[in-house]
Amino acid sequence: MCEQNMKASQELRRLLESIDRKSYPAYKSAQGAYNFGDYVLSIDHVQGDPFASPSKLSVFISHQKAGYPAELFDAPHKKQAFEDYLVRQFYQESARYNFKAKGSGKSGLIAISHPGPEILSRTACECSAQGIALRFEVGFPASGRTIQAGELIRILFEFLPKCVRQVLVFKNRPAGEVQAVALLAEDQYFIRQELKRLGLVSFVADGSVLPRESGVSSRPMKGSVAFHSPESLRVTLQLPNHKTLTGMGIRKGITLIVGGGYHGKSTLLKALEAGVYDHIAGDGREYVITDDTALKLRAEDGRSVRNVDISMFINDLPNKKDTLCFSTKDASGSTSQAAAVAEGIEGGSRVFLIDEDTSATNFMVRDDLMQHIISRSKEPITPFIERARDLYEKAGISTVMVAGSSGAYFYIADTIIQMDSYIPCDITKSTKEFCARYGTGAVEAAPGFKLPQKGRKLTVSGQNEGPQNPGWGGPGQGRRNGLDADWRRDRIKVKVYGKDSLQVGKETVDLRFVEQLIDGEQTHALAQMLRFCLEHRLLERYCVADTVALIQKETAKGGLTAVSGCSYAAMGLCMPRTQEIFACLNRFRG
Repeated sequence: MCEQNMKASQELRRLLESIDRKSYPAYKSAQGAYNFGDYVLSIDHVQGDPFASPSKLSVFISHQKAGYPAELFDAPHKKQAFEDYLVRQFYQESARYNFKAKGSGKSGLIAISHPGPEILSRTACECSAQGIALRFEVGFPASGRTIQAGELIRILFEFLPKCVRQVLVFKNRPAGEVQAVALLAEDQYFIRQELKRLGLVSFVADGSVLPRESGVSSRPMKGSVAFHSPESLRVTLQLPNHKTLTGMGIRKGITLIVGGGYHGKSTLLKALEAGVYDHIAGDGREYVITDDTALKLRAEDGRSVRNVDISMFINDLPNKKDTLCFSTKDASGSTSQAAAVAEGIEGGSRVFLIDEDTSATNFMVRDDLMQHIISRSKEPITPFIERARDLYEKAGISTVMVAGSSGAYFYIADTIIQMDSYIPCDITKSTKEFCARYGTGAVEAAPGFKLPQKGRKLTVSGQNEGPQNPGWGGPGQGRRNGLDADWRRDRIKVKVYGKDSLQVGKETVDLRFVEQLIDGEQTHALAQMLRFCLEHRLLERYCVADTVALIQKETAKGGLTAVSGCSYAAMGLCMPRTQEIFACLNRFRG
């Protein structure tokens, strides 16, 4: 924290007293950094009026004054869990004082990110080598548009110090509670490493609670059946802190999840989807760990597809359209799912998660009768069932699939799990024996398996484009690390509509079916990343993979603020996975 322009806290008090009862814009004079002794308060941005977006504030406390032991955040996974813990605690503390200061509009609001059960990296808190920064919003009080300085003084000099000292000073926290966060993070990280060593795509611990309270709630269902792994799939792990932990290990290859309706098939798959993120203790899924590149695939009727090689699944179209570089503004279910596979491969996914209920039937399978009546030469779609084996054996991509109506996948599955009243049973052996007696031959892999070529670009206009892999320096003059030095000159407006969609300029990006996007702040971050790409013309100059790599390089260096276009860091952004960055760019129609 730079002390060059820092003022004493009493200067802030005197300033606020001097502008009391003045017009609201006078609050602008309060911007700056103020020393409160134990910490520094920064007023980074002041809202235009009491009805506008709240003012942006931050506090910074040195490690010496905070007193948290370094072993709580000495590794990236522990640091993320530690920051998440502080955000949750500040949310709880600040809620006690929310709107206690009175006024119009958002007057008295004290707000910070409100995380769900997933542990994510947020701009709301940053633990650096120098100390801890906490970022939040405050509604500066006013009556109408007349400043109520006394109420803001209450917030900044009474409420906020209590919250800061209660959360950011170690001696004021339950030591065991903070330590438990770090220990859980260590165990979760250990399991992720064990997945690779043991050849697993996922691990579900015995005792886990997978069902959720409802379809719109992330809270665990009360009174639900605890998970119990089948003996044949049970894995025992010796964790660093939790000691011995048993659970079901889902092996690499092709895994089929079957069972009657309402017996927990989709519930298990949803848990595996969420397992790409770590979860807090008490969620019931804190020991459900999935390969962090796993991608949920589904049909998306009407989505945009741009320059995607879908030839692995779709060829010889009647209109002779090229499927090696296929584009459409209104994809069918099968085309969208084929594109999703190709995009997933491009994004580096090692596991595909599929639910039969949300898939295009003609993309997934063609039964014997249909194959006899409609010959292969007349059907341009190669179903996924004829590619799944090659995807694993030739590309190293596993598939975990829920099936409820078609038994065709029994023949190619390596593992078959039946869900019976939320309890999994390994029925692989008995099912394979039955299939052998049933008399239907094994599903043959379709010929011509070929992975999509690398270097796909979304824009192929040929204008202002550099070479495919020019390095970050790129063509042209006046660039900083390959980016336009004056990129902030032409600002593109951004709007975010909850978790499900965003608008950059006049173009809306529909993310409703990107099911592993689980927090609205991730969507905000994606909107800023997309704007960053457009303002720097990255989509014209680089292929998609290089564009994503550049974004991640910038955020690794300067955090999400590096792509936000703001001169200051503010809460409200959350780091998405690589897969969701690809998904956002691929669904941009501009």
